[in-house]
Amino acid sequence: MILLLEQLLNGLQYGVMLFLMAAGLTLVFGIMGLINLAHGSLYMIGAYAAAWTQQQTGSFLLGLAAGLAAAGVLGVALEMAILRRLYGRAHLDQVLATFGVILFANEAVAMLFGRQPLMAGLPRWLAGAVEIVPGVPYPLYRLAIIAVGLAVAAGLYGLIAHTRIGMLVRAGATHRALVGALGVRIGLLFTAVFGLGALLAGLAGALTGPLLSVQVGMGERILIATFVVIVIGGLGSVRGALAGSVLVGMVDTLARAYLPGALRGVMAAADADALGAGLSSMAIFILMAAVLLWRPRGLFPTHG
Repeated sequence: MILLLEQLLNGLQYGVMLFLMAAGLTLVFGIMGLINLAHGSLYMIGAYAAAWTQQQTGSFLLGLAAGLAAAGVLGVALEMAILRRLYGRAHLDQVLATFGVILFANEAVAMLFGRQPLMAGLPRWLAGAVEIVPGVPYPLYRLAIIAVGLAVAAGLYGLIAHTRIGMLVRAGATHRALVGALGVRIGLLFTAVFGLGALLAGLAGALTGPLLSVQVGMGERILIATFVVIVIGGLGSVRGALAGSVLVGMVDTLARAYLPGALRGVMAAADADALGAGLSSMAIFILMAAVLLWRPRGLFPTHG
């Protein structure tokens, strides 16, 4: 029971990290109709900026601010210089162009920082553990990530559902031409939404640094899981992104923790480990297929 509780918390922590990625990406697709494969590169840039700044200054908070600033500024520059020319173009054009951005970003980061991974340290004030229940210690930093992710989810809900900006975002997602005809500067709205998505990707990257090594190409791995989240949750839906993120995080974590052990009861240990590892890596795709069979547009599709 104790191990299960720890794995559930690990799944929730991974899920909220995916949500930080998926929320921005699904907003961009829902409003702009843009498939942005370079979103993972913004995550990588945020992680590198945060880790390097922390190494130079010794401050986790300065590193976090640097990661947000680097991803946000570069995200806005990317939208203004390249991506706004892709609105209304075929999705294949968008995929090819943003894949090119991935290649460029990976090489640029390798030239600046080298190909050796960077390591970011835990802040001293988040380095300990707390007992969730008596006898179950859990790393304080992972709890902080969960808290940040849930706070961001609540903030995004408030922004989208209860502010004028959110009203314009929701209207622009379904009636873009009409909103533009009413005098709203659609180009500025698109840039702001893309910048917000870039900030969230940078936040995810900066928070990941103390848990994983920061290395070239790290954005592509999480990008695959992020697209699975968006498909499960429903294209363009922030609520769906949160639900899909938690589901994917839980399924992936629990499958990797328990599936190989369960298979050892019916086959040799070596075979069970090999088959369990393969099935665990497929678990989120099996989940996606099952959800789409039940709800072809995802759990919480946007209307229109």
